[in-house]
Amino acid sequence: MLVKNIEQKIKINKTISLASILFAVIIVIVGFMFAYKLIEDSRKSLYVIDNGVPILVKQTDELLNRPVEYKSQVELFHRLFFTLAPDDRYIKENVEKSLYLIDDSGKKEYTNLREKGFYNQIISGNSLVTVRNDSIKLDLPNKKFIYYGTQMINRKNSLIIRKLITEGDFEDMIRSPNNPHGVLLRNWRILDNSEISNKAKSNY
Repeated sequence: MLVKNIEQKIKINKTISLASILFAVIIVIVGFMFAYKLIEDSRKSLYVIDNGVPILVKQTDELLNRPVEYKSQVELFHRLFFTLAPDDRYIKENVEKSLYLIDDSGKKEYTNLREKGFYNQIISGNSLVTVRNDSIKLDLPNKKFIYYGTQMINRKNSLIIRKLITEGDFEDMIRSPNNPHGVLLRNWRILDNSEISNKAKSNY
């Protein structure tokens, strides 16, 4: 009887000891994970000096912001390429900035418009061309985009509104001062640039 009691006590002690060791290991692992998370979070914390005042900011995962940057690049290209004033120098500067964001398909379209006399008409007609971004659809797995916008040509005697739908591909590249998003548009083409309305302006 005494032997059985001793054996039971030994088993109970072993069970308690193993449970204690397992519990201690779990606590250590959880502690390491918690400490690692705190260190990672602290690395994402940065101080930015704004007018001599330190401001705490947080770093974010670049991949989380990438779709936003893709859309921003598409919008920026179209804004630069299609915002035109009756000034040859202004047109060239805007187009040159836009061509840093795209492959040779942008240069081909620029050459095509120039040969058709589009830019000369803008200058001679004292016209102002602007574009409004309506929406941008991204196909992230295939790295393709479709841009939906509205182009407005403001002439002396009329206001022309045209539909502007384009498509193309995009790929990641090294960031640079001329391409801060690090995105290059490729195989770009205009799908639809049909006229929606042509309203005459009153002269009084």
